[in-house]
Amino acid sequence: MTYCLGIKVNEGLVALADTRITSGTDTTVKKKIFTEQRENYSIFIMTSGLRSVRDKAVVYFKELVQRDEYNKLYKVVNAFGEQVRRVAKEDQQYLEKSGFRFDLNTIIGGQLKDDEEHKLFLLYPEGNWVELGQGAPFVIIGNSGHGKAILNRTLEAASSMKLALKTGFLSFDSTRVSANNVDFPIDVVLYKKDSFCLTEHRYEQRDLANISAQWAEELKEALNHISEDWIDAAFNKMPAKPEISTSTEAK
Repeated sequence: MTYCLGIKVNEGLVALADTRITSGTDTTVKKKIFTEQRENYSIFIMTSGLRSVRDKAVVYFKELVQRDEYNKLYKVVNAFGEQVRRVAKEDQQYLEKSGFRFDLNTIIGGQLKDDEEHKLFLLYPEGNWVELGQGAPFVIIGNSGHGKAILNRTLEAASSMKLALKTGFLSFDSTRVSANNVDFPIDVVLYKKDSFCLTEHRYEQRDLANISAQWAEELKEALNHISEDWIDAAFNKMPAKPEISTSTEAK
């Protein structure tokens, strides 16, 4: 499984991806973020699904971006979607015969020269896509069941990129402690609006162990501060404990 998170705020984009690849009982570390950086051209691509489908689609896409010019990010998204469909035509029938489901969800973010601002897209296995806007400042692909709560409660368009990364890591950490198929290292990509410059950084578990521990303690402390007056309405209905006779007299 995979954990890939893309966040769009007014200030820019934040992307985070784990690196664990699980195959049966074997686990390996593989980078799940592909970046392409040139003048007035900054994109990142994260995928969740069959590794073979991802690798083939990315190889095909690399040939396209080296040959063709794109001026807007949605055109890049269309181009990558075409490669996913191409791989589906070539491999889907054989994969399904072997018991594998053709699956590749993709997050694509960045900004090209004619984009008025930074963009974030979710591309489906069928090749269609949606653009993320202010109503939905983030998207997760892969193991998304454990880390959404803090993102939903915290993030908004006006959030800073630093808050977005902090929240994104805590979302990943919630997923990591709840699922054994998501783990460190994590790769982070930062993009500031109109900069046309991607920044990449990898965090190992030892780099953030103290943050994980601090967050666990903060949660416990916050729970202790939650009012308990409302709890009494339920506990006051509990019957009193019956008295137990301790008499030893013979009857």
